[in-house]
Amino acid sequence: MPTGAATSRLSFLIARFRERLWVRPLALSVVSLAAAFLASVADGTGLGRHVPTMTAESIETLLTIMAASMMVIATLAVASMVSAYATASATATPRSVKLVIADDVTQNALSAFIGAFIFSIVGLTAMKNNHYATAGLFTLFVLTVIVFAVVILTFVRWVDRIARLGRVGTTVESVEKAAGRALTRRKDSPTLCGVPVDVSRPVGESVFATSVGYVQQIDIAALQTWAEKVEGRVVVAALPGTFATPGRPLAYASCGPDPRDSVDHERIREAFMVGTDRVFDHDPRFGLVVLSEIANHALSPAVNDPGTAIDVIGRLVRLFVLWSDGAPKNSVAPRYDRVEVPEISVRDMLDDAFTAIGRDGATMVEVAIRLQKGLRSLTQIGNVEMRQAALKHGRLALARAESALDLPEDLVAVREAAVLDAALAAEM
Repeated sequence: MPTGAATSRLSFLIARFRERLWVRPLALSVVSLAAAFLASVADGTGLGRHVPTMTAESIETLLTIMAASMMVIATLAVASMVSAYATASATATPRSVKLVIADDVTQNALSAFIGAFIFSIVGLTAMKNNHYATAGLFTLFVLTVIVFAVVILTFVRWVDRIARLGRVGTTVESVEKAAGRALTRRKDSPTLCGVPVDVSRPVGESVFATSVGYVQQIDIAALQTWAEKVEGRVVVAALPGTFATPGRPLAYASCGPDPRDSVDHERIREAFMVGTDRVFDHDPRFGLVVLSEIANHALSPAVNDPGTAIDVIGRLVRLFVLWSDGAPKNSVAPRYDRVEVPEISVRDMLDDAFTAIGRDGATMVEVAIRLQKGLRSLTQIGNVEMRQAALKHGRLALARAESALDLPEDLVAVREAAVLDAALAAEM
């Protein structure tokens, strides 16, 4: 599968399709159905002369137990999952539910339970109609034992996961991982495999969206193909995560010297997939926004959980260190030289991450102190743009804390946490 900006529209749709809760259960049900019928293939071989004879009654007993129990367990799994989704939405943020639903362990568990139920029903039906001979019965027995083993191992693993699924800590960890993957992908290709925007040349003709929603993915390859055809250029104006409206340009396009060529608005517009929701895959800022929402929810008077906010601040700092460290920018060579793509703004990312926490955490001295320490650490990692943005947020958070805190000792503690070296203090 292509990576980065070269990910095709089909790959993007497949990724969204795999997030659907019914896809894996349906796939495993089809596999189970095929396995139950393919067991009869063994009867057409010489295997029956070399395997022990299995009684139909013994296999029927196993399949009956499986059929009776798997549907109950599958129903229990669905009820537990719905409860976990509701918990994640209420205690964290509704934007995190997609990640909870996409949990591999939970989806695999539900798939195994439903697949085992289908396998047992089909196997029983085939046996009642004398579909199997000696080799077929033995093969069906082996498959039944394997299915039992898979179900037991899956159930044990699922019990451990469902006990934590939907809890705030697990949800925060899932969001951090999703944000980290998106940040790493964008860091490796900051211009989505295009080229940086050349401000010295005219941007071209505006191409507007025809629907309202969020840009979820951009097919840079399709833009390059059109630009090569007309010897023109395309300047992307709406990165993934941008709120698109009919009055906001998605891109600016220009054609080559041939006067017969014109900007194909529809074709360029089709390269931008616009949906009702933001997605984590291609939108690094969305993960930061969701983490900030979780912290903001924890700081509400109804929840009053500053510990979660402090935990989120630490995770945000770790994500920004990940962005500044590791592989250098432009580690993926530009492949689309006729498509200009702006880089994501570090200042905007820090705004997404810390604005709400600085505002709503100003009344809690422990949150205000941890925020100042986190921002101070970001000024010391060697990224000039991030250093300036962190100084800005440190100044704003300190001003909010000074306005919200009444106890002089609390104010002193926050100010001490915000004290930087002379050069940094001068910039503030």
